[in-house]
Amino acid sequence: MNYWLIKSEPDCYSIDDLKKDYVTPWNGVRNYQARNFMRDNMKIGDMALFYHSSTKIPGVYGVAKVVSTPHADLSAFDKKDEHYDPKSKKENPTWICVDFGFLKKISRPVTLKEIKKDHKLEGIMVTQKGSRLSIQPVSKNHFDRIIDLSNT
Repeated sequence: MNYWLIKSEPDCYSIDDLKKDYVTPWNGVRNYQARNFMRDNMKIGDMALFYHSSTKIPGVYGVAKVVSTPHADLSAFDKKDEHYDPKSKKENPTWICVDFGFLKKISRPVTLKEIKKDHKLEGIMVTQKGSRLSIQPVSKNHFDRIIDLSNT
């Protein structure tokens, strides 16, 4: 099993939106490295920390699970979608996504400030300068530590 941190701006798509929808394609990702993580590394059953970015209090707000195999990101073919990509073709899509299912909102958010201060979370990608990837691998130890912090 792999562990991930997935970022979304809460005014775009929040953990509450995922709770309401229960399952959603993680579409609209237009970074090749993040796409490659979904295409090449994510497997059904992988766990993900749901992180709210670009908000007053950035941090982890919930937990999701990969519930599909990689598939074409249909937003790339929709001319009305802000993520439309005229270069992506249905027979050979440039953009790939997986579906995430809601698992839970955590007891309390674990803020970025808190993550940066915790020595047990040293090296986690979300704290690195310039780290803007919307999908990041996370070690099991880091995943478990954030869940532990959310319960305190």
